[in-house]
Amino acid sequence: TQLMNALLTPLTRVIHKNRGTIDKYMGDAIMSFWGAPLSDSDHARHALYAALEMIEELKIMQEEFSLRGWPAVDMGIGLNSGAMNVGNMGSEFRMAYTVLGDAVNLGSRLEGLTKNYGVNIIVSESTRASIPEFVFRELDLVRVKGKNEPVAIFEPVGHKNDLDKPLKSELTRYKLALTGFRSQHWDKAEIDFFNLNRSDPDRKLYQIYLDRIVQYRKEPPVPDWDGVFTHTSK
Repeated sequence: TQLMNALLTPLTRVIHKNRGTIDKYMGDAIMSFWGAPLSDSDHARHALYAALEMIEELKIMQEEFSLRGWPAVDMGIGLNSGAMNVGNMGSEFRMAYTVLGDAVNLGSRLEGLTKNYGVNIIVSESTRASIPEFVFRELDLVRVKGKNEPVAIFEPVGHKNDLDKPLKSELTRYKLALTGFRSQHWDKAEIDFFNLNRSDPDRKLYQIYLDRIVQYRKEPPVPDWDGVFTHTSK
């Protein structure tokens, strides 16, 4: 109980600071939304900045938890923007101010994918498009559980004015490697991802694509393969 309170209190403070509305606490998770009950034309930007600040807050808490002898904690955040129903919903016995809709469900799916890709934050294409001053790394093109249409997913990298030359170079090299992968140029893509992985072995993403190349060599994609990877779990 002490750990949960110590974890959720500063994270809630960050969400409120960035104009977010807490929907509910679900165990060790927080569900929140932007743009209601007060309209917010910059809802996507405020949500992203809240997510980034929550990760920074988590780093502080990790140090404090370690000093207390508490277990290490990590965090995954999924952000999606879209139309949804918002209001007081429930029964004659109990109501809750909450959001419902496909856009809400996708946000939850993105949160679940953070572990797969070894990142703290994943945003959808709609959220990415709403924050043009930010640079994002495309992680994958996926079909998530419960949806048939492919979804492009992205990791926020930083404000475009804050990126140094080595990071810009890495992003360019990664984009070329991803293009080669989706074109099924396995040899070229493998070399590109191998070099990226060697320069940044802690980034799980590069090894993911190296493993997929090995698998696709054994079992080639269908002729009309669209480059999409299907996730079968939440």
